[in-house]
Amino acid sequence: MSFKGKLIKGIKIAVSCGLMAVALASVVRRMPEVFSDRDTALAAAAFTLTDGKVYAAAGAEPTGVPPSASAATVPPATVAPSTVPQPRDKSGYYDSFGRHDGEARYTVEEKTILPDGEEADGCYVKNYTGLDVAFTDLIKAPLPFQIKRNTAAPQVLIYHTHTSEAYLDEDVDWFYESYYSRTGNNDYNVVAVGEAMAAALRKNGIATVHDATVHDATYDGSYDRSAQTVTADREQYPSLQVVLDIHRDALGTDERKVKTVFEHNGKKGAQIMILAGCDPDNERGFARWENNLNFALKLQHTAEALYPGMTRPLD
Repeated sequence: MSFKGKLIKGIKIAVSCGLMAVALASVVRRMPEVFSDRDTALAAAAFTLTDGKVYAAAGAEPTGVPPSASAATVPPATVAPSTVPQPRDKSGYYDSFGRHDGEARYTVEEKTILPDGEEADGCYVKNYTGLDVAFTDLIKAPLPFQIKRNTAAPQVLIYHTHTSEAYLDEDVDWFYESYYSRTGNNDYNVVAVGEAMAAALRKNGIATVHDATVHDATYDGSYDRSAQTVTADREQYPSLQVVLDIHRDALGTDERKVKTVFEHNGKKGAQIMILAGCDPDNERGFARWENNLNFALKLQHTAEALYPGMTRPLD
């Protein structure tokens, strides 16, 4: 090889090494962001009740919740996500790796909720109604509605009665005593889960509205306020077929948190719980509650067929 050829080859090798070094430095610098930017997959599909006090959490009311939230809108055209992980804004929220001098440190325990209650074709139901419900027949019965794909008319509405229900900011098995599991920062509360669900539905051709209106700036009355939101959204979008109230369920105490998990193909995921309301005497104007139960059972049945262990017993 000529001297000129060797020189050009040497320059190429030097440039390649330089680019690799820059790339490696970028990866190392980004690693904390990569590990903090994980998808969350914990949600419970619930149906509107009118008495929020039944579900009120013990302790102080949520703070730091903004007085208003984004209006429900039909999503714009999908934009390809950036391939570079972006750091999430932790302002106004707990930081697992911030300074916690002098604080007590507590444990987050993993637990798998096992099948319990009445079995129905692979699903399990905890029936607190006192009614003799034919759950298996409902699973096999046809759905009372039909979803249309690839239409501009919204088919699904996702909202949150307890909009500020939040998560730990990192996947760790501990937390400090200053941790408070409610926030108006939508990167760390249940709104992020709702948006991930909405994005998945849209990707599959199901037009979805995600309404992030805040209903729990004060806890009491949050169900009544969210019912008003649903009524308004249904009037604005008469094409809606499914309405999902997504919550962050919580187990444990102030000094011990429990995260419910299952394992699939060697990977852990969050278990979900579906809550279906019951109103046999139409005391709450919920005369078609069995239609909701029909749908809830089918959700559970499909989830268990695809990912065994994913669901906790239907409530």
